[in-house]
Order: sequence, then C-alpha cells, then structure tokens
Amino acid sequence: MATALVGGVLAAKVGNGGNAWTRISLVRGLARLGFDVVFLEQLPGATAEQARYFDDVCRAFDIEGYLLDGNAPAQSGAELLVNIGGHLTDRSLRDAARVRVFLDDDPGYTQLWHAQGLLADKLPCHDFHFTFGANIGRSDCPIPTDGIAWRPTRPAVVLDDWPFSDDGDPNRFTTVASWRGAYGRVEQNGHLFGQKAHEFRKLASLPRQSTQRFEIALEIAPEDAGDLELLRSGGWSIVDPSVASDPEGFRSYVQGSGAEFSVAQGVYVETRSGWFSDRSVRYLASGKPVLVQDTGLAERLPTGEGLLVFRTAEEALSRAEAISEDYERHARGARAIAEEYFDSDRVLGELCEQVL
Repeated sequence: MATALVGGVLAAKVGNGGNAWTRISLVRGLARLGFDVVFLEQLPGATAEQARYFDDVCRAFDIEGYLLDGNAPAQSGAELLVNIGGHLTDRSLRDAARVRVFLDDDPGYTQLWHAQGLLADKLPCHDFHFTFGANIGRSDCPIPTDGIAWRPTRPAVVLDDWPFSDDGDPNRFTTVASWRGAYGRVEQNGHLFGQKAHEFRKLASLPRQSTQRFEIALEIAPEDAGDLELLRSGGWSIVDPSVASDPEGFRSYVQGSGAEFSVAQGVYVETRSGWFSDRSVRYLASGKPVLVQDTGLAERLPTGEGLLVFRTAEEALSRAEAISEDYERHARGARAIAEEYFDSDRVLGELCEQVL
C-alpha cells in the first residue's frame, strides 16, 4: 500500500473543530483511495493542552498522527505529500515523498505573502501547487501568481462522515466564525484588503430587517466589544464558539442548524478569488442550504438551488427568504452539490490523477 503524508496544523488550533475537520477529511479521504496515511504537524514547544487535543482527535478518527517537536519519525518511500499551507517544513520529511503537493487553503494571503518574500522556500520546494482560489491565474483575478502554475481544487468532505440531517429550524441561519481570524490584513499596490469583520459590519442590521434568525458561534476578542454590541443591537444572536470547539461539537452545531449564512474575508471577495469555505461544504453535505457572500464562486459552482450567493444586503435578505419558503428543495439541492462537487473520492481522486 502506498504511503501518503499530510502536513498541516491541528494542535496549534486547539478548540477549532472546523479546522480539525479539514484535516480529518483529507486523511480519511486519501485512505479511502487506498493510501496508508500519516498526519504530521510541526509545533515546537506544544503545550500539554495542544498535545492532548492532537491525540484526542487522532484517536477519535483512527488517524496515525505525529506532533513533532524536534526529530521527525522516518518516513521513507512515501508516494505523496499533501502539505497544507506548506506548514510541514522539515526537509527530510518533504524529501521522503516522491511527489510533493502544496495545498493552499488561504488564497490571496498565500500569494501576496509569497510575492512579498514572507514565505521563504515554502512554495518552490513542491512539485505541484493547488488552491481553493479557483479563479487565480485568470485575467479578472488580481492575485499574483509569481510564475507558479496554481491548479484549482475544492475542499473535500467524506460524505459518510456528514450524512443528510433533518434536524434544525429552516429559519435559523448559523455560521462559525473568527471575527478577525489568525492573520492581519494584507496589502497589494497600496490597497489594504479587509477581513471578515469588515464584511460583517456592512450587514450588522440585517437580522432586524428579516423574518429569519441569524446566529454566529463567534470567536471575538474583548477589545472588539464595540463590534459585538453592534451585532447584538442589529439582531444577531451570538453564541460561545465553544459549541464547535471539537469535531463532534462542530458537526452537531452544523447539523442542528437550518442553513448557513456567512460573509467571507475581504481579500477573497475583493479579488473575486473563487474561494469557497470548507465549513460551508459541511453544511451542504448535511443538507443545509448555504447562503454566502459571492467571491466569484458562481462561475465555478452551480448556484440558485441549495447554494445561493449575495453581493448586497438586499440580495442577502431576499435569498434567505427564498430558502425558507422552499426549504426542502434547497436542502436536497445542498446535498446534491456536496455529492457532485465536494465528495472526497472525486476531489482527491482528481488531484491524484493530476500528480501521480
């Protein structure tokens, strides 16, 4: 059996159940294709809490995982390395794989940081470069490629792990979000791109204008108390992000929702990158309609039934209403999109066909 290495961040994002699922789905998806998969994370000085979280997730999903602080285990003869964000930097591990794939799940950030010389050799040492920014390289997407041939791919979900769910109030739109995310704002040619916070502020009063309920499991810092009050005064229901802090909690929260409503990072929207969230993929797989801010994704994915996009508050309101009025059709459409476009067998199978 061929060995595949997956490099990524898990322990470093302790308490982020959605992030864990992206790693779980990639490992389990490759295993479904016949690989013997090993998950590796480099985290010097990991805390006891981080190590415990890493071990708990790996054990719960039968993942062979190593949290590396110093010398790495020997991994000779690996057929494939899928390096999420280039976080696996150990040369001996990278060189152990016959084919090295860089998987970009932060389109715009990755390319702008690379253009500014902030990523050292994280990109060049890979044989192939895949991105969730489906429009990167097109003339209407200003994200720089710097001579790298970016290949579009999509977030993968193991559908057996995310069955269709009848639970949830059709009028309850939810999402899981970090107000500012892990990164600061990025700049290109003097333009400073916004974060998710800037996009949510534009829709602060949306719930007051709607008959639907809007809820966010929101990670937000104390210094952003003014923004928190802005959202609450606009009618948003804010719940503690701990409801989605581990994989099971995250799955329960998503599958107990009626639908998803979310904005995107400003850089994804302003560049029309074609980015689509791995979180939204799990709503779709659960049969939960998704209403999200348009990032240019409508040119790559079917929209209008199960998956709807908006550019303005007016579009957001009318499309939320449309979902609630014909909920069963949109729920079936959501699952159908997940099966057609995000099934790990298809997504990872296509990736492997291109590189192996």
